[in-house]
Amino acid sequence: MKSLIQKLVETTSPSGYEAQIRAVIRAEVETLADHLEVDNLGNLIAQKGQLAQGGKKIMLAAHMDEIGVIATHIDDRGYIRFVPLGGVHPRTCLGGRVRFLNGVMGVIGVERLDDPGKVPSFDQLFIDVGVSSRQECPVRVGDVAAFERPFLDLGKRLVAKALDDRIGVAILIETLRQIHTRGIQLPNQVFFVFSVQEEVGVRGATTSAFGIDPDVGLALDVTGSGDTPRGSKMEVSLGKGPAIKVRDQGLLADPRVVRWMVAAAEKAHLPYQLEILERGGTDAQAIQLTRSGVLAGCLSIPCRYIHSPSEMVDYDDVQQAVQLLVALLSKPIEFE
Repeated sequence: MKSLIQKLVETTSPSGYEAQIRAVIRAEVETLADHLEVDNLGNLIAQKGQLAQGGKKIMLAAHMDEIGVIATHIDDRGYIRFVPLGGVHPRTCLGGRVRFLNGVMGVIGVERLDDPGKVPSFDQLFIDVGVSSRQECPVRVGDVAAFERPFLDLGKRLVAKALDDRIGVAILIETLRQIHTRGIQLPNQVFFVFSVQEEVGVRGATTSAFGIDPDVGLALDVTGSGDTPRGSKMEVSLGKGPAIKVRDQGLLADPRVVRWMVAAAEKAHLPYQLEILERGGTDAQAIQLTRSGVLAGCLSIPCRYIHSPSEMVDYDDVQQAVQLLVALLSKPIEFE
C-alpha cells in the first residue's frame, strides 16, 4: 500500500478543490466497484454488492480533502496574505512550503515580532513566492494552496502531509480491492464514499449520507495519540492497532456498532484500541444525524502531529484496519 499512500498524500487538493485527488482515487477504484458516481458536491461514491432481502446498506466514509490556505491580499512587493482553509494553526506554518493549484510554490514567512516567544497570528504571516512586485506575482486573491512536503517512509512509521485523511482513503481503496480480487460475496450493499469538505464542516458526508440513506455508517479517519513526551493523556498509541471510537466532540458512537467492531477484531485476532477523543470530529457525526438517524461509528488510525505538514502513522495499524474492515463486511451484521 505504500506506493498508493505516497501517490495520495502528494496530490494537492484542499477542501472545496478536490478535483485532482478525486481523479487519482477514481483511477484506482473504477474497475473494482459495481457502480461509480460523483454527486453534486463532488463526493466520489463507489458501490459494491447488491441489497438482498434481509441485508443492510453500509456507508464507509473517508474524506479526500486536506487542510490548506486561501490568498486574501497581495501587497505591492508580491507578498501574499492568507487565511486558513480548515484546521490550520500558525505554529505549524512558520517556514512551511505551500503549493497552489496552479503549481506555484511558496514559503511562509512572518513579520518581525515584538515578542519572539509568542506564537504569531495569521495576520502576521505571509507567503513569499520569490517575486518583487504585485505585477509579477502569479497568485491571485482567492487562489488556494496546500502544504508541500514529500512522503517519508521510516519503515513501520510513515510521515507525510495530508495523512488526515488520505490514509483513510488508502484503507478504503485497499479494502475494496481485496473484496474484489478475493471474490468475496458481500451480504450487504456497501457504499465506499470518498467525501469532500470534511475539514470545513463534514459537508460531503452530510449530503452523501442523505442520498445513500444507510442503515449503518462508519467513518475512516485519523485520531490523536497519547504516546509523545508530555502529550495528551489518551489511551491510544501508534503500533497498538486501529482504534474503535467510543466518543469524540461530535459523536457518541452507537454502542451496538462499537460491540460489532470489537467482536470482529477479537474473532479475527486483530489488535485494537478504544478511543475517546476530547476535541475534534469526523464524518461519522454527519452520518449519524442524517434523515431519521443512522447507527454510526468510526474506525480510527492513531496519528501524531495531526494538522501539521508532517503527520505520522504506523503501517501495521493501517494494514490491520484493512483486515478488520474486510472481516466486518464479509459477514452479515447481527447487532445485540
